Amino acid sequence: MLSIDLNCDCGESYGAFQIGDDEGVLPFVSSANIACGGHAGDPIVMRHTIRRCRELGVAVGAHPSYPDLHGFGRRVLPMSPAEIEAWVLAQIGALAAIARAERVALSHVKPHGALYNVAARDHVVAIAIARAVAAFSHDLALVGLAGSALIAAGIEAGLPVLAEAFADRAYEADGRLRDRRCPDALIIDPIACLKQTLSIVRDGVVIAIDGTPVPLQADTICLHGDTPGAAARAAALRHGLEAAGITVRTPR
Repeated sequence: MLSIDLNCDCGESYGAFQIGDDEGVLPFVSSANIACGGHAGDPIVMRHTIRRCRELGVAVGAHPSYPDLHGFGRRVLPMSPAEIEAWVLAQIGALAAIARAERVALSHVKPHGALYNVAARDHVVAIAIARAVAAFSHDLALVGLAGSALIAAGIEAGLPVLAEAFADRAYEADGRLRDRRCPDALIIDPIACLKQTLSIVRDGVVIAIDGTPVPLQADTICLHGDTPGAAARAAALRHGLEAAGITVRTPR
């Protein structure tokens, strides 16, 4: 029987600013990537999100980023590899401390936003992230874009890796995610999200924005919780996968 991990980026509120529909999305996923202070996620939000994941049986992972609260981690910052490694390590440690207090073990690390995208193509940045994860624990899986430099860096560092694909992001013909600045970068329609996910999971193919079929093997599928209608898409995706005979569960 086919199975797939379904993950979401969450815990991205900060102070008085509410971002994303975690309560609506978390019941339908198997893994959560929790912001840990770089782009979002204050200690209260981190603790609440971890508790909710524990209640739902959702695996908890760290979602570190460039230190960019003002830009929500979507700006590339001019940081050295040593600075990136230190910031990623510090963010993992922050979330791990709260998780430990809640009797929850971290399972994985997935970079956020600009850091994720840069690490997909820049081996030096990817190695810095992998070094940070390995310095914390070789038991943590490193999540990265399928076929990217980050996956290669994780393997090189001796880490378990999880190749990621996206239910709600459009792809270019070369396998890159379509730039968020493009109006058609996000897939909002729940049926289209399910169709793309089924193609990836069952056929190992994603259809690019220009119609090109792109081979794609994924261990985990991401659904974002910070776009309108996220809860409805999450429910439709979970139910649609199960109706197709695909089990949603963590890969480890």
